Amino acid sequence: MDQKTWTDVDVYFESKLIKEDKVLEEVSRANLTAGLPPIDVAPNQGKLLHLLARMKKSKNILEIGTLGGYSTIWLARALAEGGRLVTLEYEEKHAEIARKNIIRAGLADSVEIIVGAALNTLPHLLAQGRTFDFIFIDADKPNNPHYLEWALKLSQPGAVIVGDNVVRQGCVTDGGSDDPKIQGVREFIDLLARDPRIDSTAIQTVGSKGYDGFAMGIVKE
Repeated sequence: MDQKTWTDVDVYFESKLIKEDKVLEEVSRANLTAGLPPIDVAPNQGKLLHLLARMKKSKNILEIGTLGGYSTIWLARALAEGGRLVTLEYEEKHAEIARKNIIRAGLADSVEIIVGAALNTLPHLLAQGRTFDFIFIDADKPNNPHYLEWALKLSQPGAVIVGDNVVRQGCVTDGGSDDPKIQGVREFIDLLARDPRIDSTAIQTVGSKGYDGFAMGIVKE
C-alpha cells in the first residue's frame, strides 16, 4: 500500500459519506491562499470530530490550536443548542484568517478565539471557572503534555479529550529520537498512561494526511 492508495480511499469515503460543503471548501481555499501550512485535518477526520462531539452532546468545547479554523467549524457545528466553543491560537495572522472563516460559516456567535500562547491563556480560563466537555488538542507537539495537564484541569467529569498527530509516521516508538515533537508526543502518551483521571486509547490512521493517528480519552467521573 502507498500514499496514493490511502488518499484514493479517503476521497472515496468522502464522496460517499460527506455531503458537498461549499463553506468548508471555501475555507480550505482561503487557508491555502493565505499561505497557511497544509496541516488541517482531512474532511473525514473533521467529520469524525464532529460526530464525537455530537455523541457527547457537547455544550462547551475547547480547541487548542486554531490555525485557519477548519476543524473549529466542524466542531462548532456539533455544539448543542446554546453551546460555545473556545479556540486558542498563538499566531495573530492565523487567528484573523480563522475569524473570517468562522464568520463565513455563520458561527461567530458561538465561537471565541483567544490569541496568545496557550500555556499563558489556559490559566485564565481556569481562573474564570470555565470547564469543558470536549477538548481537542492540535497545536505544537512539544507542549502536548502541558496541554493535557491543563485539559484535565479544565475538564468536566466525563469529558472527551482528543489529541491529534500522535503516531508521527511511526516515529513515536523511537525513545531515542532527538525530535522535540516526537518526545512531546511520547510524554503525552506517558501522561495518559499513568494519570488516574483519564481512561484512554490511541489509534493509527492512514489517509490523505499520510500515516499518523490520534489519542482519545474520557475523563473519569
